[in-house]
Amino acid sequence: MADDPRTADYSRIAPDVKFGRGVKVFGFINLYGCEIGDETKIGCFVEIQKNAKIGARAKISSHTFICEGVTIEDEVFVGHGVLFINDRYPRASTGDGSLQTEDDWKVVPTLIKKGVSIGSGAVIMCGVTVGERAVIGAGAVVTKDVAPGTIVAGVPARLFRKVAGE
Repeated sequence: MADDPRTADYSRIAPDVKFGRGVKVFGFINLYGCEIGDETKIGCFVEIQKNAKIGARAKISSHTFICEGVTIEDEVFVGHGVLFINDRYPRASTGDGSLQTEDDWKVVPTLIKKGVSIGSGAVIMCGVTVGERAVIGAGAVVTKDVAPGTIVAGVPARLFRKVAGE
């Protein structure tokens, strides 16, 4: 762990990353063109791509991939090995067989609202909103919006119950 995120051992942190105060990062991370809020912790082997935004006091666990177009609000917990997807129909090449470029596809945004908890191994499809204080079970595949204060689990993720106390 480094006191200055830009000095983390074995990490690639591009100069265009915007860090809030008190951010903690661990080694072997890849960050570029993203924003990280105050007091957020980022575990080992995490990649956060350009135009992704992470709020304050979030915890991003190891082996997580946060792609372009993902916004994670404050106080969100992201478990180990969580994957976000930003393209519903990915292709390597165009119709004429040439390699796709950024001009050949459009990022589909995803929004994770304040206080959400995402279990390890979950996959979050693009174009969804996960409501405040919702819980996503470990290994769930989220393909639709998740209502605030609910728990979803399974493949595809389905309503399990309301969060206790909500």
